[in-house]
Amino acid sequence: MFKRYFPILTWLPHYHKRLLGADVVAGLIVTAMVIPQSLAYALLAGLPAVVGLYASILPQLLYTLLGTSRTLAVGPVAIIALMTGAALSSVAMPGSPEYLQAALVLSLLSGGLLVAMGALKMGFFSNFLSHPVISGFLTASGILIAVSQLGSLMGVSSSGFTLIERIMTLLPNLSTVNPYTVAIGVGTLLFLVIVRRFGKQSLRAIGLSKTLADLITKAGPVFAVVITTLVTWHWQLADQGVAVVGTIPSGLPALSLPWGDASLWRALLIPALLISLVGFVESVSMGQMLAAKRRQRISPNQELIGLGAANLAAGFTSGMPVTGGLSRTVINYDAGAQTPAAGAFAALGIGIVTLTFTGWLYYLPIATLAATITVSILTLVDIPMLRQTWRYSRSDFAAMAVTIILTLVEGVEAGIIGGVSLSIALFLYRTSRPHSALVGRVPDTEHFRNTERHDVETVNNVALLRIDESLYFANARYLEDTVYNLVASYPELEHVVLICSAVNLIDASALESLDAINARLKDSDVKLHLSEVKGPVMDQLKKSDFLDALTGRVFLSTYAAWREFS
Repeated sequence: MFKRYFPILTWLPHYHKRLLGADVVAGLIVTAMVIPQSLAYALLAGLPAVVGLYASILPQLLYTLLGTSRTLAVGPVAIIALMTGAALSSVAMPGSPEYLQAALVLSLLSGGLLVAMGALKMGFFSNFLSHPVISGFLTASGILIAVSQLGSLMGVSSSGFTLIERIMTLLPNLSTVNPYTVAIGVGTLLFLVIVRRFGKQSLRAIGLSKTLADLITKAGPVFAVVITTLVTWHWQLADQGVAVVGTIPSGLPALSLPWGDASLWRALLIPALLISLVGFVESVSMGQMLAAKRRQRISPNQELIGLGAANLAAGFTSGMPVTGGLSRTVINYDAGAQTPAAGAFAALGIGIVTLTFTGWLYYLPIATLAATITVSILTLVDIPMLRQTWRYSRSDFAAMAVTIILTLVEGVEAGIIGGVSLSIALFLYRTSRPHSALVGRVPDTEHFRNTERHDVETVNNVALLRIDESLYFANARYLEDTVYNLVASYPELEHVVLICSAVNLIDASALESLDAINARLKDSDVKLHLSEVKGPVMDQLKKSDFLDALTGRVFLSTYAAWREFS
């Protein structure tokens, strides 16, 4: 029982020196790699840079205790940072104490919602975020985040959390572009792009191993941070207008109890729910993919609890909402992490840096962090998926397009809510008009196919109608109309057989419609029959009076009905 709620007990008793060595190395690598990310994502959310470090310490330690993924690394991520900034800017002024306090409340709300969903085993709730909606949201967010970094890359101010706001606040300030900042920002951007595109193959060409070449390539942002920080310090570019991170408080975060009136908590409730869902989907998707590579498994419901505890920890330690990050998790996995202890070692490493080395980051240019964000986030812009969805399903593309447009124009919350709402509406529309087909027997077989697609045998007084959808309130009336039109079109009918091979559910509304169909056909001297009814559906029908009133029979197979009437 304890292992169920504390997954650490499944691997800690079997921990040994080989695993320890691999996890320590992975932890050190992740520590070096994610510090620039943590700083950058805190700034993206409109928070002090140190908040990103705080959010990478205790939250990761809590996830180590309660999470089920062996390689997932928890901390600030770009999408959640963007959503956090959008939510906080609606309730407080960026840079104010109230803004930071609201971030803690948002973390607590997100954590509480995730834990509650995990306790109630509501991991399925994330299924309402369809893949087209998620893909559209990530694409739009990538564009929005990239545009939001243009100001930092050029040394001018811009604000807002929609595309129009960013552009409108950026354009008037273009005359004040700082050339040193542009040189650092564009130079870092080009360096990171070249390293990502050609670094690995170039290092392999000079004889380095695949693992070492890959590691050095992924360390590109670390090299950029070190080089640009030294350049800015040596030439004192901060005096020339280059924005730097500045003083980062040293020491571990103090425990705090977020406050705020009820109106603040109510205002942040919906944003916290959306952040929880998006973070959970991103985290579980990555965790399941990497677990499958090692023939391991994760528990989505326990992941809710692990991520919830991580966010609660962030709320009590001056952090920000967190989740399993794509880039930091891939780094952790590629670095050879074997257990969640690697994440704990990374958290300890970041804690040591926060405690003793933050002074070294004083001259780190904001433009360098902006370039780091831009390069990493543009991978989310998935043009091939847009083309594929357009070709495959126009309705799914509509949900994707609405999500993209609303995210860019109205903000991240509107994008998700609009995309999900349209997806559900399109699903209800499609299933409210279920596909059905008159089928006939393929000669000399027991197989039945659509009469409009195949050369099949039929009988004039029997209609075999296959329903290709579960029956529920949204399509119950459509089923009635379909059967009545069928009977009206074939006056010689004596038997109608509903083939239920694709029916997984018949709800109360659909049952009432079946009763009505049965009574109407009885008045027309036509018998209603069912075939291939699935066990769970039959169990439900047996609880009603429908089977007693049925004018026909329930056949085990369509062929049995055919043999009876032909």
